Amino acid sequence: MNKDDLLLGKETQYVFTYDNSLIFPIARTGNRARLNMPVKKVNGELPFFGQDVWTGYELSWLNLKGKPQVAIAEFIIPAESSSIVESKSFKLYLNSFNNTPLENIEQVKIRLQQDLSEGFGGDIEVNLFAVDAFPLASAKLGENIDELDIEVQDFEPNPSLLKVGKNVETQTLNSHLLKSNCPVTGQPDWATVVVQYKGSEIDKASLLKYIISYRNHDDFHEHCVEQIFCDLCQVGKFDELVVTARYTRRGGLDINPTRSLKPLVAGDIVGRLARP
Repeated sequence: MNKDDLLLGKETQYVFTYDNSLIFPIARTGNRARLNMPVKKVNGELPFFGQDVWTGYELSWLNLKGKPQVAIAEFIIPAESSSIVESKSFKLYLNSFNNTPLENIEQVKIRLQQDLSEGFGGDIEVNLFAVDAFPLASAKLGENIDELDIEVQDFEPNPSLLKVGKNVETQTLNSHLLKSNCPVTGQPDWATVVVQYKGSEIDKASLLKYIISYRNHDDFHEHCVEQIFCDLCQVGKFDELVVTARYTRRGGLDINPTRSLKPLVAGDIVGRLARP
């Protein structure tokens, strides 16, 4: 990835008529080559299943009479897609619909699905909701570990902090203290991370220290979650493991990756939280 080619951090001209050339893909392979991935592959060449859920809160277009229409969009990107899309280019692309007349909401959905499937290099699911009909989640986050009295010294990812026990547990743990930084602009990215597992008991204090160790780390949301998942796999033996980060929105978009040892089911998906 050549940072000079990216739109992030640069002054850009907004385009308000449809332009799918604005989509800027970034190959996933570069970061994955640096991960300490488990040897066992469960999904082709990958040691995980998963998806990235993007929510677009600022989607608008014109009907054929020139009247503005609005919707909230949900984009579901499979983890095995070849690329992610740079977030600013995604926002610019969505804004290019603003003054574009389209016959109906189905036509909007079809264009989004076609363009983004090509950009991400995979089959993208697009769901469009009327603002008043957008589903609000009542997520089951399990036990919050943020009140543990710990001493913190590491602010770059340190997998040696992670400790597991011999007992087999089935637990869901969460922390609101995940923070990383955009690798291009340096802007902070805030998230709630949820770890659902069955297997080697994860020491809660060690997990909290490890999550906090991302505080000064520069990387994209998807890459952070994959690193957390792979580091946990290296220290424990799990029959089930799902790691999700629900990031707060920036510029009308949020990005929420989930990685799992098994194909995802409805109970694995963490919905919108209090920090949208």
